[in-house]
Amino acid sequence: MPESFSYRDAGVDIDQEAGGIRALIAALTYRRKGPFSMMGSVGHFAGLIDFGEVSLALTVDGVGTKMLVADRVKDWSTVGIDCIAMNVNDLYVMNIEPVAFVDYIATDSISIEKMAQIGRGLNEGARLANIDIVGGETATLKNLVVGLDLAGTCLGIQKKGQIITGDRVVPGDLIVGIPSSGIHSNGLTLARRIVDSHDAWQEHLSNGRTLCRELLCPTRIYAEVLSVCRSTVVTGMCHITGGGLLNLSRITRHGFSIDHPIDPPEIFCWLREAGSVSEPEMYRTFNMGMGYAIIAPESSIPAIKALVPDAQVVGTITEEPGIRLLGEKFT
Repeated sequence: MPESFSYRDAGVDIDQEAGGIRALIAALTYRRKGPFSMMGSVGHFAGLIDFGEVSLALTVDGVGTKMLVADRVKDWSTVGIDCIAMNVNDLYVMNIEPVAFVDYIATDSISIEKMAQIGRGLNEGARLANIDIVGGETATLKNLVVGLDLAGTCLGIQKKGQIITGDRVVPGDLIVGIPSSGIHSNGLTLARRIVDSHDAWQEHLSNGRTLCRELLCPTRIYAEVLSVCRSTVVTGMCHITGGGLLNLSRITRHGFSIDHPIDPPEIFCWLREAGSVSEPEMYRTFNMGMGYAIIAPESSIPAIKALVPDAQVVGTITEEPGIRLLGEKFT
């Protein structure tokens, strides 16, 4: 029997991370006095600021240990796409249009070639998301950082009445999954450990790509969902990132029954088999082929599929809270 792997064993404890985040949020009690104050509470995919008739929104995210995969093949030309994707996708879930971005690079030493390649990826991500990169910061942090860490913050804007928070989700709404482009930018710590354990970085999948190249495939940018929200009724949306299906619980107190999940691409099947990873662990670590979800009434499905042809209905919103995958309670 091959060794069984889990995200926790690889060094990332999702439950402990959630506890740490709750402790951090509990300490954030101060609220600005005067105009342009915060709307809502901390914890949704984006933070909102009251700006009169519109809301401004901010997100922050990074590429994480996907940078180590880029380092392995010395190809940093796509990680900038990942950085922007992880931020703008968190704005899309609230029907907020991203408009501006700033990047942050922390490194132990500057490589001109690496910086140029990262810049090309950021530029391509900006083109795909139709945003301006208005600035950033680069810090050389010898002895504090080993290698290079890439992160960024994105600014979005939307009229208040058009923001989607999930408060209109009702039982009977359908869950529409949109495929991912692969592993995206989450779960790489576990994925790298499994590939390392088999020394399989250059092993080829049936699509012809090596495992290394497959893990480096850039995160899909779901810009088309803004058009979906303009054309039909959408009650909630979710970006499937770290924590996998657990992200769905951020939208509504209602339950989620995933009865027809998207077939996971080959990379996830390889990781599951090579790492003897349990099915629940796979779905709470990786996106498993569904990078984004739209919640909408049945009447909206034709319009969604017209604008996002690869979208498919994967389940239903239920009265009973919790997440169920093929009838099994998911935690």
